[in-house]
Amino acid sequence: MEKSDKYQPDPSLNRIARALDQRERDNLSAMATINTAGTRRRIEPALEFGYRQPFSVDTDRLLHSLAYTRYIDKTQVFYLIENDHITHRVLHVQLVSKIARTIGRFLRLNEDLIEAIALGHDIGHTPFGHDGEKILSNLCQVHNIGHFHHSVQSVQFLDRVERKGKGWNLCLQTLDGIMCHDGEIHNMRLAPQRDKTFDDLENEMQAKKDTQVPLIPMTMEGCVVRMTDTIAYIGRDIEDAIRLGIIDRSDLPVQSVERLGRTNGTIVFNLVSDIIANSSDKPYITFSQEVSDALHLLKRFNLERIYMNPAMKKHLGTIEELFRILFEQYLADLEKENRSSAVFSQFLKDMSSEYINRHSHQEIVRDFISGMTDQYFLRQCPEALRPK
Repeated sequence: MEKSDKYQPDPSLNRIARALDQRERDNLSAMATINTAGTRRRIEPALEFGYRQPFSVDTDRLLHSLAYTRYIDKTQVFYLIENDHITHRVLHVQLVSKIARTIGRFLRLNEDLIEAIALGHDIGHTPFGHDGEKILSNLCQVHNIGHFHHSVQSVQFLDRVERKGKGWNLCLQTLDGIMCHDGEIHNMRLAPQRDKTFDDLENEMQAKKDTQVPLIPMTMEGCVVRMTDTIAYIGRDIEDAIRLGIIDRSDLPVQSVERLGRTNGTIVFNLVSDIIANSSDKPYITFSQEVSDALHLLKRFNLERIYMNPAMKKHLGTIEELFRILFEQYLADLEKENRSSAVFSQFLKDMSSEYINRHSHQEIVRDFISGMTDQYFLRQCPEALRPK
């Protein structure tokens, strides 16, 4: 008889997990989410009797996902630019993870859950960043499958696409934090909406696609990651824009500079310090009013001077046309069962029947395109139409 290659837990090691559970109960805040609260769709006996805690397992699974690997060539803000020092998506999620764990440590929250949410929060991002997201959302609405949001798509990948449609069976608290991160929305204060269920997760995913309703995380840890998403990108995008000559440091709004500083390091330090000082022993995560106002002003500056800058949009028309071409081509390939198409050979190959039966052709195309890296996307396009 061949030996099974499945992990066989050593029952004696289970006491390690139980000791860690007790340490959490002794040391974490009453507002923290302890690992024993972690809830999965499916019970896995190997995890029940192993020595790893649930949210730590989630982090490991995220790191081993194919979608996490593709972060390496996903645009953060600036695309089609040859500069090795410009931030890509992979660095952004690492920065969110590090900064959020620092905040969590001082507030005595669960750093394992924070790390899992932070590393997974942008897995659903399209190629070419928020421009690609808007383009794909328009196509999805034209094809009657609702708005596209990278936060919802992150859960879609992790729960329904990864592992050939089996998903990673992550904890509800991890998936909820990922879906509710909404870093573009400005909040001075966030209090968790506790006691959600997997049914709530499904309902919120659908509501987000239908009406773009704002969502609130169910845990303090999710609230920390949502606030940290902004902390991690706001100053970093400014540094990248200065490096590329899009803005000058002297352009930064005076009111923000006076309170937050003019460099990324100082901005991050002041924002983190303010959250820790104002959120300690509170049932919510909050900035002070003064810092919140300064941050809101800086976000408006970034939107107007960086994200909407015409210098950033010179390839937008071409990218939009390429999205349309690929979407229509893959849709036609599915309807005609063109097995030589990449949507069959590189996405649906060995995919579970459950995934195929649960998703329309339009949803399959959405999942395939949104998971592409920038360069893979361009390689699928007619060479003559690729932007230089």
